[in-house]
This record gives sequence, C-alpha cells and structure tokens, in this order.
Amino acid sequence: MAERRRYLSVCGGELAFALLGLPIGVLGGVYAVAVLYAGALLSLTVLGLPFVVAALAGARGLGGLHRRLVGRLLGERVPAPGALPLPSGAIARGRAVLTDPVAWRALLYLLLRLPLGVLGFLVAVGLPLSCVWLVGFPLWVRLLEPGRRPVGWLDVAGAPAGLAVLAAVPAALRAVSAANRGLARLLLGPVRSQERVRELETARATLLAENTDRLRRLERDLHDGTQAQLVALAITLSLADDALGAVTGEAVGEAVGEAVGDAQPGLPGPPGPPGAPDAERLRTLVDRARRQTDDTIAELRRLTRGIHPVALDGGLAQALPGLTATAPVPVTVRLDLRERPDAAIEQAVYFCAAELLTNVAKHSGAAAAELAASAADGRVRLTVRDDGRGGAAPGGGSGSGSGSGLAGLAERLAAVDGVLRVDSPPGGPTTVTAELPSRL
Repeated sequence: MAERRRYLSVCGGELAFALLGLPIGVLGGVYAVAVLYAGALLSLTVLGLPFVVAALAGARGLGGLHRRLVGRLLGERVPAPGALPLPSGAIARGRAVLTDPVAWRALLYLLLRLPLGVLGFLVAVGLPLSCVWLVGFPLWVRLLEPGRRPVGWLDVAGAPAGLAVLAAVPAALRAVSAANRGLARLLLGPVRSQERVRELETARATLLAENTDRLRRLERDLHDGTQAQLVALAITLSLADDALGAVTGEAVGEAVGEAVGDAQPGLPGPPGPPGAPDAERLRTLVDRARRQTDDTIAELRRLTRGIHPVALDGGLAQALPGLTATAPVPVTVRLDLRERPDAAIEQAVYFCAAELLTNVAKHSGAAAAELAASAADGRVRLTVRDDGRGGAAPGGGSGSGSGSGLAGLAERLAAVDGVLRVDSPPGGPTTVTAELPSRL
C-alpha cells in the first residue's frame, strides 16, 4: 500500500513547474531563437558583436532565474556558477562575455527547455483532459450526434482507457521533472573547470588547516613532552655528575691519606668530603638517565614519523607491511605494486591506510581485516576490508570509522585527485576503497 501511494503521489512543486513550464519555456525558447537569428543577421554589421554580448549577458541572467525556479519547485539545488570576471575596458569585457561558457550553456538550456516545457504541460493538462474525454466518450458522442446510436467497443473501452491514462499521469510527471532536473544540473551549474577550481580551493583550505593543526600539535608535543624529558635528563645527568665528583674526591682523599701515612707514619690523612654518596646511588642515577634517554628517543621517533614516515624511503612495498604488523587487529596484506607512485601519493596512501586501520581497531569490533594495494597503469588503489559491525559512513560516527575521520580522509584525498568510497552496510562487512593517480 505504501508503494502504491508513493506511485500515485504527485508533488505540488512538480505540478506547478509543469504548468508554468509552457509559458516560461516558450519565452525562453523565443529569446534563444531570436538571439541566434538576430546575431547571425547582424554579424556582418557593427551592431552584431554588441548585440550578442548583451544577449549572452541576458541569457546568463535568465539561467540564474531558471536555476532558482528549479531549486524552489523541484527541490534540485544546482550550484551557482562563479561570477564572470570583467576586466577593464569595453573590448576586454566584451571578449570575456563572448567566451563565457556559462552564458552559452544557459542559451542552450533555454532552447532545450522549450520542448520539455511543452511536454510537461501536455502531461499535466493534456493527459487529465484526455482521461475526461475517454471516460465520458459515450456522452460526448451522443451530445454531438443526437438520436439513437448503438453501443460500440469504444463506449465500453473508453472508461478503462481513461482510468489507465489517469494512473499514468504521476509517473509521467515525475519522469518529466527528472528530465528537467538533469537538464538544469547539466547546463545551469558551474562548468567543469569552475568545479575543479572550487575543489582545489577547498582542498587547499583543508590542507592548510590540517598543516597548521599538525604544526601546533608538533610544537605542543615538543614543548610539553620532549622538552620536559630533556630537562629531566639534564637534571639527572647533573646529579650524576655531582655524585661522580663526590666519589672521585673521596677516592683522591683516600689516596692522599695513604701517601701521607706511608711517608710519616702516625699522621692521619685528610678526611673525605662529608656525606659522599656511594656507588649504588650513582648507578641508580645513571640508569634513570638511560631510561629517560630511551623515552626521549622514542618520542622523537613518534614525532618524526608523523611528519614523514621513514618506512616510506623504501616505498609502499616496505611501509605497508610494517604498518599492518603493528595493528591491534590481525591484517592480511595483498600487494600488487608494479610501479612506484610519486612521493606525495605514497605519503597520502600511507596515512590513509594508517587512519583506516586505526578506525578498524577503534570502532569496528572486527576480528580480522585485509589490506590490498595495487599500483598499475597510472592508478593507485588501496582497499581496507574488515568483518566488523559495519554502518560506517563519511557523515556518521558509527561502524568501522568515525564520520569525521572518513570525511577528513576524503578531503585529503581530493587534494591529490583521489576519491574515497565506503561500502558498509549494517552488520558488515565494511570495505573502504581509495583511488589516486600515480602522478600529480
């Protein structure tokens, strides 16, 4: 029943768009045809180029109106194209308008919108009127032809045919609305070059923010962790030095006393330093300094690994197995690296694998995972699969990865022309695939 109600339902915005589509489509189509026709006629005169420039500017404005109408009535939010940069000088501005792909695409949209507007109006108005005519066919015929008339097959089939036409109206209206949405997305949105610029700007902002946060964390870790450990190590070494000096002084005093006693028997030698520590305390201080040195070295290795993993010096073939060896969850590694990508791509793949394995260990509840990496034909593919509970999504916080982590991975991969795909149905398994170019 729910599926039937959904099939028969008609959105008010779709109906309004279909009814308004005919007059709006006719006006837009007439404008586009007039622009092309008049532009062709005036192309040989001095008025040709100024007319086309003004007409294209108008087409750009009409495209914006249609884009807002599609968003308001059909619910299709088409991103607005970037503003047209207008340099100084009339000739330079005219050249910018003439070479504006957004304006030409808007003009093409106005041309194609005319047949779709006619089709939508026929669906919204013509089909219901056809239903009324078919259902009342016996009555209309007898009103037009007075007198007795035998019942024919048209009289019997008219009502079922009319009801069938009426039942097809919602599906036909949705199909026309889908075509209008697709046409608006195709021709009224930003061109691919503008989208690419926006993606690069977003990726650059993301990378700058991440690098700033990373530098702040590095500075905080160096200040609060490594620096404090080095200060403690210096204090310990200072105490050890004092203890060693005291032990050395005591030994010298004993040696002098023995020499004096040998030279003049019966005379006591000089006393050693008061409170001189024993060798056990000196050994304790040296052991503490050794432990602090080991901790400091480990901390420095952790910090430098976050900047550039040393394991990547040998490529992904050496780095990925070492990464999975330290994972809390058993990981099966499958590598098919026929070519070595650029250093930036290797670093992106390495950190992506580290983030995904961390998410598996923290969020998935998986007992085992699999990491597969391949590099061939100019493409690098990384796939991490686990048998956990699933439900991971870039916008959610459950399953095999936190939503912010997956979303951040997708943004970082976009900075190097990479994409991230997540397949994680509830109950698992979860498969996350990252694809990147081998060369930037």
